[in-house]
Amino acid sequence: MANTHSFNPAGARHPIGVGLKAQHYQEALEGQHPLTFFEVHAENYMMQGGNHLRFLEAIGEKFPLSIHGVGMSLGSEEGLDKSHLDKFSALVNRYTPWLVSEHLAWSVHGGTYMNDLLPLPLNAVTLAVISENVNRMQDAIGRRILIENPSTYVSFKSTDIPEPEYLERLADATGCGILLDVNNIYVSACNNDFDAKDYVDAVAGKHVGEIHLAGHTVKAIEGAELRLDDHGSPVIEDVWALYQYAVEQIGERPTLIEWDTNIPDFAVLVSEAEQARLVMQAAVADREAKGGAA
Repeated sequence: MANTHSFNPAGARHPIGVGLKAQHYQEALEGQHPLTFFEVHAENYMMQGGNHLRFLEAIGEKFPLSIHGVGMSLGSEEGLDKSHLDKFSALVNRYTPWLVSEHLAWSVHGGTYMNDLLPLPLNAVTLAVISENVNRMQDAIGRRILIENPSTYVSFKSTDIPEPEYLERLADATGCGILLDVNNIYVSACNNDFDAKDYVDAVAGKHVGEIHLAGHTVKAIEGAELRLDDHGSPVIEDVWALYQYAVEQIGERPTLIEWDTNIPDFAVLVSEAEQARLVMQAAVADREAKGGAA
């Protein structure tokens, strides 16, 4: 049975959520926590039945859901896989989530799926491709989606549109929104030597519908420091600071803690989400004191 609740967490102050993991189903369902919503990766729930769907339905009856795709491959020139799109659409129709999102990335070529979110050069050619794919996805599910900025490790010579401008053009062309991953901005800024605050300043805040936060790891590779977006540790202080700066610039947005490797106890995720709420509250207060919109 589809979730027919009409949730509106945006009407509440400082909405926070976490990625839902199977080992945390019972604690999430019991509701003894301050979380506003839960996010799931669509591909983990594209089956016909079983305990995962039963728990998701039960949790979705009590809390708003965010469905986050990781395999649509919106940057693929060959277009979207119809079977995958149909399964994604069925999931959205069944659970009527509050938010739906995907990535500015590609992961499929010639029918072969790669277990990664690969970046693409940012130029007019790829913008046309991804705009067509976003339009097709939105038409299929009958609603607006949010597109997440990637974490990057190299730059393309054929890139000639700055990433924030690229996302803004994509949003203007398709009506989609932006899922602003602050950790990804920080990781990319460190790896590619640009100012993360400049990126935030260049983002069109009107398009941002959600914010992601996560941890990352640092590795030395051939004498160079590389930051890897592995979602396996707490959010670091520099990313918290960048998050506060982002909220000060664009205002309050639903904020989610991602933690996909080295999964901790549920209480740890809740603690990270509570920290996000505190930082959001401080940023909103500062924004309002300076005369900005709440």
